[in-house]
Amino acid sequence: MLRPAAMNKVLLRLLPGAALLLAVTIALRSPSLRAGLSPLVPAYPLVVLGGGILLGWRFDRSRLVLVLAVLLLAERALQVWAPIEGGGEVGRAVFGALSLLVPLDLAALAWLPERGLLARHGRLVFGLLAAEIVLIAVLCQPLFLPLAGRMDAPRGLGALSPASLIVFALAFVVLARRAVLQVTALESGAVWSLVAAFLALGAGGGGLDSSAYFATGGLILVLSLIETWHGMAYDDELTGLPARRALNEALARLRGVYTVAMIDIDHFKRFNDEHGHDIGDQLLRMVGARLADIGGGGRAFRYGGEEFAVLFQGKDVDETRGHLEALRRTIEDSPFTLRGPARPRTRPESPAPAAADRRRIAVTVSIGAAAADRSEPSAEEVVRAADQALYRAKEAGRNQVCT
Repeated sequence: MLRPAAMNKVLLRLLPGAALLLAVTIALRSPSLRAGLSPLVPAYPLVVLGGGILLGWRFDRSRLVLVLAVLLLAERALQVWAPIEGGGEVGRAVFGALSLLVPLDLAALAWLPERGLLARHGRLVFGLLAAEIVLIAVLCQPLFLPLAGRMDAPRGLGALSPASLIVFALAFVVLARRAVLQVTALESGAVWSLVAAFLALGAGGGGLDSSAYFATGGLILVLSLIETWHGMAYDDELTGLPARRALNEALARLRGVYTVAMIDIDHFKRFNDEHGHDIGDQLLRMVGARLADIGGGGRAFRYGGEEFAVLFQGKDVDETRGHLEALRRTIEDSPFTLRGPARPRTRPESPAPAAADRRRIAVTVSIGAAAADRSEPSAEEVVRAADQALYRAKEAGRNQVCT
């Protein structure tokens, strides 16, 4: 069961996609907004889905390219063969096949590894998609039209066939579970792309609504990719803290009094050499978690290696010293327990009793702090002064705060 903090993180990831789909639904239900959007919608899927495919191809995001390709092919197929009026038997065959294949494709693609479009996995998926196109073409032949027509259902939202509703429900469970286990923008975007496909097919066939929903599902994925790139540039993947670039931009925006504290894990190189880089990464995550909870309005950053930074806006050194001392004591009082080979990566609901021989290692940090005073030194000078204070803390014996 997810902890409240983890659940809040999942919900925050899902919120933007929900808001975008809700906005599109409101626009389609408003006569005035719908009339204004009508001239733009025909180009909307081609621009978003086609542009997203090119973007994903350029940055070798195979899953994104393939999901957008599925949405684009489904949207085009509905517009050409299954319009709202006059779709006929061929239109019903295409609609019935898509209502089953699209959710299956989206759920299956969620598990595709990112190994490049031209890698073995990519070629295999392209082959399967091509086989689906051939299957739909076969179902549209006069001999198979009666069979294909049984997959269809009366048009209208919620009028998908029972088989299609079951497949969509199972696909939603698969994608939602993945979004909970891997709380990323792209996994959340995959959930909403499935919901958008359901709304598009639930609209009953080709038309303004289906095109708008398919394109909006693709737009959510493209925005998720952009958010992922932003996170890679500004967030530290290991600790979850903002990275050095985020600190530099925060400092560039500051004026007046503020304090920068530089924090370094004592003897980290020796720890890494003795226990290995994987254990060292666990230690960095632990220290990062303690830093994220620092009081006094401080904002923690991963500066690089075993070094962190904390920024206190509007506070001088004297106002921050107590919070830094509390941080130092918290880390000192939280010995690091070595993860054994049989220890699970996530905390179980009912942890087993601790082994008597497990190793607990004392961890300490040295901290140096400096403030920007009324003379308004540059951010580089403040960081340099904090680094010098950190050096003095290490020279004086480590596990202390110097200013």
